[in-house]
Amino acid sequence: MTEAHNAPTATLLQARNLHKSYGAKPALKGVDVTLRAGEMVALLGPNGAGKSTLLQLLTGLFTPDQGSIEVLGHDMRQHPSRALAGLGVVFQQSALDMDLSVIANLHFHTDLHGMPRKLANTRINTLLETMGLADQAKAVVRSLSGGTRRKIELIRALLHEPRVLLMDEATVGLDPASRQQLLDTVRGLCQSRGMGVLWATHLIEETRHADRLMLLHQGAVRFEGSAAEFMAQSEGGDFQTEVLKQLGRGTV
Repeated sequence: MTEAHNAPTATLLQARNLHKSYGAKPALKGVDVTLRAGEMVALLGPNGAGKSTLLQLLTGLFTPDQGSIEVLGHDMRQHPSRALAGLGVVFQQSALDMDLSVIANLHFHTDLHGMPRKLANTRINTLLETMGLADQAKAVVRSLSGGTRRKIELIRALLHEPRVLLMDEATVGLDPASRQQLLDTVRGLCQSRGMGVLWATHLIEETRHADRLMLLHQGAVRFEGSAAEFMAQSEGGDFQTEVLKQLGRGTV
């Protein structure tokens, strides 16, 4: 890693003026995203706000109609492989093979990245141990709980040691205890590894302890800043009420 990447204020991901439309329907209208080392940014918005579209652009699945994306200084259009190498992603929909073992799923990922098996095994064993899943390595994924599967997906996303982690509605279907455990784990990664995390969610309670909050509504950013800054400009209601006001609807 370079000295700049070790700096707590280093910019890891920079997206500028992102536009994306599907036919005549705009999904994103000039969205900017900055993600710095060691910080967790919560991207909050109702269904249809544009969160998934934004994550699809940031992960290179789709190309923006307008705007630019840089990951670790690499332009996504000009150097996609270099940019993508710096990303780890946990998608809303599981991408694990349910009929394979945990270790087989993780080896598939390390093989895609061309990682030597000895190094792969070292990283897999270390992360399984860290997540408290060392005894689950040979278990078939289908036999595991939803919370455990999400941990496996997080492990997979971390195996190539990305500096940026993108989480797209990663707690969907999890019970409150599993949701909190996953949040705590990711927050710990920000602090211990200096990772930058963009956490997309529609659950207001998941955003309270993020370093910054981005409110996305109808493809545009309504607010960006800390929860304290958000409340300082509010009308005096509680956090959830004020967020719902900002998003212009009764529920998220």
